[in-house]
Amino acid sequence: MGLVGVNLDLEGVKEWLQTRLMKETTVGKAKGILKNFLIEPFVAHKQEEEFYVCIYATREGDYMLFHHEGGVDVGDVDSKALKLLVGVDEKISADTVKSQLLTHAPADKKEMLISFLVGLFNMYEDLYFTYLEINPLVVTKDGVYVLDMAAKIDATADYLCKAKWGDVEFPPPFGREAYPEEAYIADLDAKSGASLKLTLLNPRGRIWTMVAGGGASVVYSDTICDLGGVNELANYGEYSGAPSEQQTYDYAKTILSLMTREKHPNGKVLIIGGSIANFTNVAATFKGIVRAIKDYQDPLKEHEVTIFVRRGGPNYQEGLRVMGEVGEFTTGIPIHVFGTETHMTAIVGMALGHRPIATQPRVAAHTANFLLNTSGGTTTPASSRSASFSEVKTGAENSSCKWDHTPTSWCASYSTTLFSNHTKAIVWGMQTRAVQGMLDFDYVCSRQEPSVAAMVYPFTGDHKQKFYWGHKEILLPVYKNMADAMKKHPEVDVLISFASLRSAYDSTIETMQYPQIRTMAIIAEGIPEALTRKIIKMAEEKGVTIIGPATVGGIKPGCFKIGNTGGMLDNILASKLYRPGSVAYVSRSGGMSNELNNIISRTTDGVYEGVAIGGDRYPGSVFMDHVLRYQDTPGVKMIVVLGEIGGNEEYKICKGIKEGRITKPVVCWCIGTCATLFSSEVQFGHAGACANQASETALAKNKALEEAGAFVPKSFDELGDVIKSVYDNLVAKGVIMPAKEVPPPTVPMDYSWARELGLIRKPASFMTSICDERGQELIYAGMPITEVFKSEIGLGGTLGLLWFQRRLPRYACQFIEMCLMVTADHGPAVSGAHNTIVCARAGKDLISSLTSGLLTIGDRFGGALDAAAKQFSKAFDSGMLPMEFVNKMKKDGKLIMGIGHRVKSINNPDMRVQILKDFVKQHFPAAQLLDYALEVEKITTSKKPNLILNVDGFIGVAFVDLLRNCGGFTRDEADEFVEIGALNGIFVLGRSMGFIGHYLDQKRLKQGLYRHPWDDISYVLPEHMTM
Repeated sequence: MGLVGVNLDLEGVKEWLQTRLMKETTVGKAKGILKNFLIEPFVAHKQEEEFYVCIYATREGDYMLFHHEGGVDVGDVDSKALKLLVGVDEKISADTVKSQLLTHAPADKKEMLISFLVGLFNMYEDLYFTYLEINPLVVTKDGVYVLDMAAKIDATADYLCKAKWGDVEFPPPFGREAYPEEAYIADLDAKSGASLKLTLLNPRGRIWTMVAGGGASVVYSDTICDLGGVNELANYGEYSGAPSEQQTYDYAKTILSLMTREKHPNGKVLIIGGSIANFTNVAATFKGIVRAIKDYQDPLKEHEVTIFVRRGGPNYQEGLRVMGEVGEFTTGIPIHVFGTETHMTAIVGMALGHRPIATQPRVAAHTANFLLNTSGGTTTPASSRSASFSEVKTGAENSSCKWDHTPTSWCASYSTTLFSNHTKAIVWGMQTRAVQGMLDFDYVCSRQEPSVAAMVYPFTGDHKQKFYWGHKEILLPVYKNMADAMKKHPEVDVLISFASLRSAYDSTIETMQYPQIRTMAIIAEGIPEALTRKIIKMAEEKGVTIIGPATVGGIKPGCFKIGNTGGMLDNILASKLYRPGSVAYVSRSGGMSNELNNIISRTTDGVYEGVAIGGDRYPGSVFMDHVLRYQDTPGVKMIVVLGEIGGNEEYKICKGIKEGRITKPVVCWCIGTCATLFSSEVQFGHAGACANQASETALAKNKALEEAGAFVPKSFDELGDVIKSVYDNLVAKGVIMPAKEVPPPTVPMDYSWARELGLIRKPASFMTSICDERGQELIYAGMPITEVFKSEIGLGGTLGLLWFQRRLPRYACQFIEMCLMVTADHGPAVSGAHNTIVCARAGKDLISSLTSGLLTIGDRFGGALDAAAKQFSKAFDSGMLPMEFVNKMKKDGKLIMGIGHRVKSINNPDMRVQILKDFVKQHFPAAQLLDYALEVEKITTSKKPNLILNVDGFIGVAFVDLLRNCGGFTRDEADEFVEIGALNGIFVLGRSMGFIGHYLDQKRLKQGLYRHPWDDISYVLPEHMTM
């Protein structure tokens, strides 16, 4: 290709680069701009000094390949190179390298090669590489030189290797530019517990997607390409894992921004699709998308965008209703909305004009229709079926065989049955929603006891957690450690782990120390592949079946479900998962497993069992493990497999069919057929969904499966039709005899979910009108916190929002802050500060000491603000002259609050008051009450010079002027704030700063316990007591 220059001097390098740098070049099918070149010192060497070495990861361990003839003409290394398998948890040795890899290496270079290869492998393991190829590796008498290298590291190991890796960038593949929007979404993804992915394929394309779910996103891309839209497909991406409304909004607005930058002569389409969610609240995520559509409604209409929506899952009916209304009534954008009654990818054909847009009204079903209890019964209902669709009346299920992953063996001792209606599980993690879903499933399946025996959560002490069993409340134990849970619940043989990706490995290894556990489901996504392989190895040694990692779990209708599998009860009932059918399936994708539940329930008598093995590269159990179980389970009459691009596990199914080990009908489809049509590599939603060679492509697998005898549809669009055809054939032959449907028992709806759906209302225990923390952004009296900072309203403005529910004028905010400053402290001698100091020296904490000081505030100390404001306002408003007011207070024997000071006087004025007075006179639009108070001060100081308007009185009357004259309050509102004691809050808030200062001061000075001196106490006891 002319992309390698050899033995050039500096000028030669410059000349060589000029013809290639920033030039478009084709590499394979990908066209791209050459931007990066490696310039290395030239290593003079002979051809016989070039070698080839490669290390790559597989399920069973890491293979090291070595060939004694390296270089650009190395040829087919898979067939020529010598191989060494270093098993999981095994160590490489110099002897094995020498005996298995270096038999043809030159004798004088063997020792150097041994040392290098052993060190290379150890580095490969230590830094979590998954692939490392060096060609050529040059070994001369002077040393070892790596002339060219390609490598992949496991990005999920970032939390383990960050310090060793440094700042590693993962650039896009050649032929695809890196876009800032992709980086933005990647950053959102990194900061979120949800999954957010975006890859731009063709920014000028007219077909855009916004798909929920890793598996579903691949299926939609497949269907678009199948229908001829590959050249117009603009992006690949997915959102999943229950993103928040704000996260969904940020994701949606990014896509809408991208698709409205360039017009297309035929307009554009946006496909908002997804499978049936397991636990994501569809209405909540759609709120974010709807917000984005509203924000971009004008550009969307200008670019003639039509939107097609299909979704299912918790509260999907409300989500679809809102989505439909924003198109029909709010924006005028054509939005076509469909639910679970429509095949998942049918909207693609509608969007691309290959099928008419359906106009039939959707079924007006609502989540609540399935869940409200009308029976009135208080006991666990009797079994809802006398016979299942696939009833097993013998013990034949208990012995079978398991694929042992070796080419020559089919069987090992293995139990076909993972779950029964007596299965008991422990749940690791405080996943109360998932546990309640399991209990509701148990109840609707007529189980006699809950399937969850206990929970383990290391971050709290042992306690009981409340759940519902039907309408009754029950308590499940929660243990701090696994040992206690296992000891107290010997009947448990299943563990469901919701541990995070960082703790999943350790908790899984710990769990496998207990022989009673036979099945484990690992929900976490992103466990490093090297750790997953160690889990798999230990599980195989101990005979434990692993489902996952990166899975939603599995379900056995009528018996047991793992965590959030199957979604909420409305979907479980709609898909008839409360009783067994005749069809068993295995899928990689959790979201797509729920879609299979829907498809199978609509085309057959239902699901017998379904497992999502997980989307990671190395699932704990593989397709064949479960297909063989289904083959040996009498109740299973046909098998459905949803495979995907990447890996070779589907070929084992081909072998099983050809050799007669699998005799039941197998319907199989591998998703990811679009990958071969893209000019550059695309990493799909699942970590394992990437083909490293031609045999791992979805097209190759589908072809092999069809040739082996499996039933393979032409596309995912036709999967339901093929399943129905096979099922109908089995019914016609009498293999399946459909049973009569019996309604399942009803389960009461949780209050929280009923409220979410808007089905009930109840008086709130509290009301608030000043702050709302429920959304993505804190709101003060209707003002988002970001706006509070942008507006620079300061502490005074914030207080105005929270105390008075008003955006106050700038001068008012400044006045509040000045009041806080002048009331912050008045020395250690005053009662409040004194109490705080005494408490602090008694060893009390900050809160206790502060409270002690605050409790002294009242009419005698610091509490005169409200009283002064009330007294002066009443006198002024009644038309009483200042002299009349003074005389009346004297006649009534009452003090005028806010008048008088112990130290300050007319001759020694309080500078705090003077500062505030100057500000008020300069900035307040009017200050009638202050003027009135100053007239009163003239009268009182004429009698005694210290009867001045003190700081409490000044703040009280000035605040009344502020409330009455700033334009933000009615007279009644201003008077109400005075009446309810708002003004004293200024003194309390300000003086708290001083009290805290005194507390910290005493602690810093390390003052001991305070004891009041005797000579400062007058002891006045009765005389007869002193004699």
